[in-house]
Amino acid sequence: MIGIHVHNLDEKGRLAIPSKLRMELGEPFYITCLTDECLSVYSKEEWKILSGKLAAIPQSDAKAQRKVRLIFSSAFKCEPDKQGRVLIPQLLRDKVGLVKEAVMIGASNRAEIWAKEKWQGFLEEEETEKDGGLSSLAPYGI
Repeated sequence: MIGIHVHNLDEKGRLAIPSKLRMELGEPFYITCLTDECLSVYSKEEWKILSGKLAAIPQSDAKAQRKVRLIFSSAFKCEPDKQGRVLIPQLLRDKVGLVKEAVMIGASNRAEIWAKEKWQGFLEEEETEKDGGLSSLAPYGI
């Protein structure tokens, strides 16, 4: 998934998902919180892959299982209404500070939803990086 879209949440906490992104995600799709920075949005197929990887983590790995619990307990299955909006649950909005303005970005196999202020902070932080840009991707052949 690629691109960037800025939208406002309505008074009920609903976010309009751009039609191009809705087509890529399909229905239903899944929203969860993997970090305190943003929400991650997965298509049904990508959610199945992620769920399978998480399910394969041994129960004996207590530290990893704590994270698995957090990911699944904050996950929601979503289907847009006729206007292409989805309700972002209050729990998730609170976790990432999403109040009014939201930035949706494509992030390879998923979309992300950021509070506009956090996205701007992320961009400012990236602009001040002193490592020359993409060097952190070099170990991955990029």
